Amino acid sequence: MSHKPLHEPGVDEFVDGITGGSRHLLSRAITLVESIRPDHEKRAHEILDRCLSKGRRSIRIGITGSPGAGKSTFIESFGLELVRQGLRVAVLAIDPSSTRSGGSILGDKARMERLAARPEAYIRPTASSGYLGGTSPRTHETILLCEAAGYHVVIVETVGVGQSEIVVNSMVDFILLLMLPGSGDELQGIKRGIMEIADAVAITKADGEREGIARVSKAEFEAALRLLPEKHPGWYRKVLLTSSLEQSGIAEVWQEVERFISAMEASGELERMRREQLRQLLYAIVEERLKREFFGNPAVMEQRDPVERQVLSGDLSPFSGAMSLLEAFRKAKG
Repeated sequence: MSHKPLHEPGVDEFVDGITGGSRHLLSRAITLVESIRPDHEKRAHEILDRCLSKGRRSIRIGITGSPGAGKSTFIESFGLELVRQGLRVAVLAIDPSSTRSGGSILGDKARMERLAARPEAYIRPTASSGYLGGTSPRTHETILLCEAAGYHVVIVETVGVGQSEIVVNSMVDFILLLMLPGSGDELQGIKRGIMEIADAVAITKADGEREGIARVSKAEFEAALRLLPEKHPGWYRKVLLTSSLEQSGIAEVWQEVERFISAMEASGELERMRREQLRQLLYAIVEERLKREFFGNPAVMEQRDPVERQVLSGDLSPFSGAMSLLEAFRKAKG
């Protein structure tokens, strides 16, 4: 049985569809952005250029926390609260990638059924593809597409707490760290950098028998935050108690985000952060392209395995091996 070929929209159709609120074309554009096919990349960058020129902005929120902190449950409750307030919400849920298939393991869309059912919300589960930074290689570009689509708030759910998750700080305006009641004793094990990049901390599951423990944890985190240097001049980082089960503290988290954005806009810090985000994206793209061009160069590909074998056998130092590959690349580029 013959199948009708899938219509391939042009750049104009993509941009008009995305800015007009088409979830289907937004999803297809994100798929192009995530592709490594040269023809897909070319079209994706044309779409991104056009979308960026529209000048639409959202509030970008990064939500991180240790596994089991209830990130997806919190995000669903938080997203529903924003929808109730008349806002459109996009959630970029970064799942750990399967080391065998490279695919997304957890499937956040299935874990946020109520939010996914709302027409004002858009959820995009994305495999991290083993990418460091607690995000996906194309997270920043996807944020730009969601902004062009008119979403007022873009939430990035990262894989979990780790030193490399600081990368997400270069993509968002506000970072919320989620912690469980009784996790105050984990403070010594939490990377200092993670605490330093947080703009607020939310203790999750602060309900029932855990409410008392949550209050103790709140005091412990408040004490820990006071010892850290300011992230933004004049901004005091709060610790909030939340319960997705009882829907308590969720609206207060949004109020804290709004208070933060207002303060950053008034001081000019928000504009500075946005410029820094664009700078980071610029050099991330340059670095990725250079790496791909380097390792895809025929001269480098020819020498890579022999040089690697020499390094692993101890006949060649990693430094000399690296210089050998770089020299092969230089000669090939002439």
